[in-house]
Amino acid sequence: MFTGIVQAVGRIVSMEPLAEGMRMTFDTATLPLEGVDLGGSIAVNGVCLTVIALGAQSFSAEVSRVTLEGTTGWVLGRRINLERALRLSDALGGHLVTGHVDGVGRVRRFTPSGESVTLQVEAPGDLPRYIATKGSVTVQGVSLTVNAVEGALFTVNLIPHTQQVTTLGDLVEGAGVNLEVDLLARYAERARQWSEDRGTETPPLG
Repeated sequence: MFTGIVQAVGRIVSMEPLAEGMRMTFDTATLPLEGVDLGGSIAVNGVCLTVIALGAQSFSAEVSRVTLEGTTGWVLGRRINLERALRLSDALGGHLVTGHVDGVGRVRRFTPSGESVTLQVEAPGDLPRYIATKGSVTVQGVSLTVNAVEGALFTVNLIPHTQQVTTLGDLVEGAGVNLEVDLLARYAERARQWSEDRGTETPPLG
């Protein structure tokens, strides 16, 4: 699990094709690797990857073909958002994030608004049903609060700090972004579907 609070901006430094995917190595920049073990998890642009090799300021992971096809941003030399896996003792600064990308959205608007930026993204498929005003959404591994929703489009505000400590300030209109919807929204939708299938009302929580 993760929180969507980016801890460092690294870079993809090597990409080696495999029979069913790609082995990649990432420069972790200022991300602390003390306590990260082989088999541990690090989120790269919101994608949970398993560490298979460690260097002083780098780690390697194998990215499956399924993951490559369902996500975006795997370009040699590209800057990446990094976050270590959440420990139970850590503060939950963003929201609960699994690192399992739900789909690739498309940037429709990237407009300066004072020192901030208004980012509008079009969510694919049925993902819009899980995105609500004032709710949480993960974009490129960054936990953000939704300001407005209109159909498949949702809007968030990027404050200067977010632009500086993540790669979101690099976005342009038309760019693809990894999206993960709020975990609680998925379970709420599943509960609703279950009740409709059984012809019963959803029981109250608690």
